[in-house]
Amino acid sequence: MSEVQSGQAEIKKYQTYALNVDPLQDDKATEIKLCNFSRPHMRAFHCSWFCFFTAFFIWFAIAPLMPEIKTTLGLNKQQIWTSNICSVAGTIFMRFVNGPICDKYGARIPMGFILVGASIPCAMTGLVTNAANLSVLRFFIGLGGSTFVMCQYWTSRMFTKEVVGTANALVGGWGNLGGGVTQLIMGSVLFPLFKLGMSAEMAWRTVCIVPAVVGIAVGFTILKISDDAPKGNYNEMKKNGTMAEVSAAASFRAGAMNFNTWLLFVQYACCFGVELTMNNAAALYFREKFLLTTETAAAIASLFGWMNLFARGVGGFVSDKANARMGMRGRIWWQTICLVCEGIMVLIFAHSNSLGAAIVLMVIFSSFVQAAEGSSYGIVPYINPPATGSIAGIVGAGGNTGAVAFGLGFRQLPYYDAFILMGSCIIASGVLSLFICIKGHAGLVTGQDSEEAIAAWKKLGSAPAATTLQVPEPDEDAAAEIEEDKA
Repeated sequence: MSEVQSGQAEIKKYQTYALNVDPLQDDKATEIKLCNFSRPHMRAFHCSWFCFFTAFFIWFAIAPLMPEIKTTLGLNKQQIWTSNICSVAGTIFMRFVNGPICDKYGARIPMGFILVGASIPCAMTGLVTNAANLSVLRFFIGLGGSTFVMCQYWTSRMFTKEVVGTANALVGGWGNLGGGVTQLIMGSVLFPLFKLGMSAEMAWRTVCIVPAVVGIAVGFTILKISDDAPKGNYNEMKKNGTMAEVSAAASFRAGAMNFNTWLLFVQYACCFGVELTMNNAAALYFREKFLLTTETAAAIASLFGWMNLFARGVGGFVSDKANARMGMRGRIWWQTICLVCEGIMVLIFAHSNSLGAAIVLMVIFSSFVQAAEGSSYGIVPYINPPATGSIAGIVGAGGNTGAVAFGLGFRQLPYYDAFILMGSCIIASGVLSLFICIKGHAGLVTGQDSEEAIAAWKKLGSAPAATTLQVPEPDEDAAAEIEEDKA
C-alpha cells in the first residue's frame, strides 16, 4: 500500500494518506479502493455504508414478520399500512434536522447516537399488544432511517467531485442492501430458527432483539474508529483553525432556498420512496396474491433490496461518466432516463398475474429504482456546495415523504390501483428534470456550462478545481448568528 504525500505540512490529523488526494479540494480522495480500510477516507467509506446497512436492519426488522404479527394481533389492512406509514414518517423530520447537524458537527457523532437510539425501541418489539402500540413503536424505530443523511454527507466530505457520484451511490446502495438482507435474515433464517424452540408468536416477539444488539454495538464502535473529514474531526479542526465555525441555521436556509433542492426532493420521493414502500409491502403482497408461506414470501421480497448490491452503484457510476462527457447535462439526462424507465416497469409489474413474471419484473424495476437513487446523489453535491449537508437532508426527506404518500395509496386502494398510481407519479417526476438549473452548469435543454465547469468536467486543468463539498469560509452573517447563539 503506497502512501501519498498530501502536500505542505499543516495542522491536521494525517500528513500522508493511503489514497491519492486533491489538496485543492480539502485533501479529498480522487480514487476509491474498495479493499482498503485505511483512515481516513476508506475507513469512513466502509463505516458509512455499514452503519446505514445496520440502520436498515433495525428499521425493517418487523416488515417480514408482519404476516405473523397480523395474525397474533388481529390486524386489518388499514392498521398494517398505518404502522408502515408511521415507520417512514418519523424519519422525515429527522432528515431535515440531520443535514444542518452534519454541516456543523460532521457525520460520525450523529450517526453513532441515532443508531443506538433506534435500537432501543427495536428491542422492545415483543411488548406490542395492539395496532396503536405497533404504530408508535415503528415510528421511533424509523428514526434510524435518517442515518442516510450522514451516510451521504460522510462520503461527500471524503471524495472529490470526479468520484463523489460513485462513492455516494456505493455507500447508499450497500446500505440500502440492508432492506433485502433483513427480509431474508429475519423472515427466512432467524424467525424459523427461533420457532424451533418456541411458538410462532414468541419467536416474532423475541427475534428483534438481534438487530437491536447489532445496532448498539455498531453505534458505539464507529465513534472510536473513524474520522469526520480527511484532516481530522470537526472539533479538532475548529480548535486548530483549519475549519471555520458553521451556523446550522444558515446552512439549512441556504439549502432550503434553492429551488433545485425541492425538484430533487420530489424525484427522490419517486425512487427511494418507492423502495421504502416495497420494503414494507413486498412480503405481504406476494404472500396474499400468490398464497405463499411467510418464509417464501420474505425470501422473494428480499430480491428487491438485493439489487442494491450493484444497481445504485451503477447509477452513480454512469452519472459520473455522463458528467465526464457532457457535464451536468449528462447527469440530469441519466436521472431522467432512470425515472421514466422505473415508472414504466412499475406499470407493467402491476399487470403481472404470474409469480415468475412478477419476480422478474420486480427485479428489473428495482434496478431502475436504485439507479435513480444513485444518480440523484450524483447531482446533490453541486447544488450549493457549502450547504451540502442540509441539501442532502432535505432531498433525503423527500424519499420518506414519498413513502408516506405511496403508503397512503396502498392503505386505501387495492394493490393494482396503488401500483398504477405509483408508476404514473414516477413518470411525471421525470418531467421535472426540465426545470433543474444549477448555477454555472447546463440544464437538460437550457443554459450552458461556465468556463470553470467545462474545464472541470473536461479536465483541462485551466481553472481551479470546483469543489463538491467545501469547508465554508467565515462570513459576517454566520459570525453574527454564532454570537447571537452564544449570547
